[in-house]
Amino acid sequence: MDIDVKKLHPLEVKLLRHVSLEEKIDNERLINELGYKVGQCNQAFSWLCQKQLLKEVDRSVKVVYELTDFGRAIEKDGLPAERIFTFLGEKGPHTMPEIAEALKMENSEVGSAFGALSSKKAVMLNSERKAERVSDELPDDIKAQRALLEKALADGELDDAALNAGEKKTISQMAKKRGASQSPFKLCERESVVYELTEAGAEAKGELEKANITGEEFGLLTPEMLKSGSWKNGTFRPYGVDAPTARLIPGRRNAYGSYLQWVKDKLISLGFEEFDGPLVENEFWNGDALFMPQFHSARDIHDVYYVKDPRHAKRIEEPWLSQVAAVHENGWTTGSRGWGYSFDHEFTRRQVLRSQGTVLSAHQLTKAKVPGKYFGIVRCFRYDQVDATHGADFYQTEGIVLGDDVNLRNLLGLLKMFAEEIAGAEEVKYVPGYFPFTEPSIEVHIKHPVLGWFELGGSGIFRPEVTKALGIDVPVLAWGLGIDRMALMHLGLNDLRELFTPNIESVRTRRGN
Repeated sequence: MDIDVKKLHPLEVKLLRHVSLEEKIDNERLINELGYKVGQCNQAFSWLCQKQLLKEVDRSVKVVYELTDFGRAIEKDGLPAERIFTFLGEKGPHTMPEIAEALKMENSEVGSAFGALSSKKAVMLNSERKAERVSDELPDDIKAQRALLEKALADGELDDAALNAGEKKTISQMAKKRGASQSPFKLCERESVVYELTEAGAEAKGELEKANITGEEFGLLTPEMLKSGSWKNGTFRPYGVDAPTARLIPGRRNAYGSYLQWVKDKLISLGFEEFDGPLVENEFWNGDALFMPQFHSARDIHDVYYVKDPRHAKRIEEPWLSQVAAVHENGWTTGSRGWGYSFDHEFTRRQVLRSQGTVLSAHQLTKAKVPGKYFGIVRCFRYDQVDATHGADFYQTEGIVLGDDVNLRNLLGLLKMFAEEIAGAEEVKYVPGYFPFTEPSIEVHIKHPVLGWFELGGSGIFRPEVTKALGIDVPVLAWGLGIDRMALMHLGLNDLRELFTPNIESVRTRRGN
C-alpha cells in the first residue's frame, strides 16, 4: 500500500477503524457514533476520498423545514390569527387600529391575519366597520398551522418526507427558502452522501489495527500534561516534517482597484485636480455641450442607454443652455456657422447613462481656473459587443489642461506618458482622428503582446464652439483614454473581463501597484 497510515489524521483513523468493508457510512452515523461535528465529517470524508480509501455510493437531497425564531415566538405567543380570534371573542368588536394597538401588532400583520380569518367566515366587518367574531371555532387551516408549530418544537425542524399531503400543503404557506426571518419555517435542502470503504481503505484499516493506531494518540504536548504526567500513559503521533504547511491568505486589495488608485496618485502628484460626477446625465452635457449635433449617429439608441424613469431632467443650467443652443443653430459668437438646425430643447433634457468621460470635462469648463489641470477616473456605459477589449461599461481616464500657452506638443507629451508610463506599452503610435468637439484630434494606439494593436483612446484640442459656450476663451487640451485597456497591459492580462472576475483566487494571486 502506498499510503503511510502513521500520517493519517485522527479523524481519518477513527473513521477507518469504525467501519467495515461494504458497510454504509454517512454524516449522521459519524455524528451519532463517533461524536463528530458536521465540519469534521466533511473533512474526514474529503481527505479519505482523495486518498481513494473511501468511495461515494449514493447521493440524495433531503428537504426539511427549520423552525425560525419567529416561529418559536408565535408558537409561544400565538399565531396572529389566533390572537385576533381570541381577542375579539373576549373583548368584542374593535377597529383594526384598536386591535393592532391592543395586541402590539403591525397594522399590516393585523390586516393579513384578519383577511385569512374572514375568508373562512370566522370574522367579519360589521356595519360600524369594526371587526367582529362570527364563529366559535378557529378555521381548520389555523389549527393545522398550530399543530405543525407544536410538532416542530421537539427537534426544531420537520422532515418533508414525514409529512402527509395536508401538512405539506399547510407548511408550504408557512415556509420560505430565503428571507425567512418573518416566516415560521425556513425551507432547507440538505444533501446526504453515503460512502463505503474501498479495498485500499480496508487494507489501511488492517494496517492501523496491526500498528495499534487508534486515533487517540496525542498530537500536542501541553503544560498541563507535563504537570499531571498524563503524557506517560499515551502515545504521540509522529511529527510529519514533510507535511505541507497551511496556506496563508492575507487580505489584499483588488489589483485593478490598486491600479486605479495608483493612476490617481500619479496625476495628483503632477498637479492635476480630480473631478467626478453622477452616472446619470442628460443629452445636454453628454453630447450637446460637446458640440455633438443632436442628429449625430452616436445618439442612436443602440449606442446610448436611456433612463426609463425619470425620462427628462427638470432643467438645464443657464446661461449654458442658451449659449450652447445658439452655437448649434448659428455658431453664436464663436466664429463658427454651427450645425444650422433648430435646437431641440426637449431632447436635450433626455436622461441617459453617461456614455463618455468628456461629459465631466464639459462640466468642469464652467468652473475651471485658468491656467488649470483636471482629471477624472470615470465609469461610462455604451452598448457594445463584449469581448477581450470591449465592455458595455468601462472606465476612462478623462482630463483637460487649460492655458494661454498649451499646444499640440504638450498634448503629445501627455499621451506619451499615459501610453508608456501608465500603460507600460513599448510600442506606441499616434494617428489622426475625428471627434465633433476637438480639432485637431488624435488617437493613440498601443501594441499588446497577445492582442496586438488596439486604440487606447482619443484626444485633441477643444473647439471654440465647446469652450466659449461654456465660458472659457483659452486653448484647452482634452483626452479620454480607456484605462481598462491600460490595465490590460500594465497587469499582464489578455482579456478585459479578467479585471472584473468574481474569481477570488485572481485577487489573492495578482498584485497591483
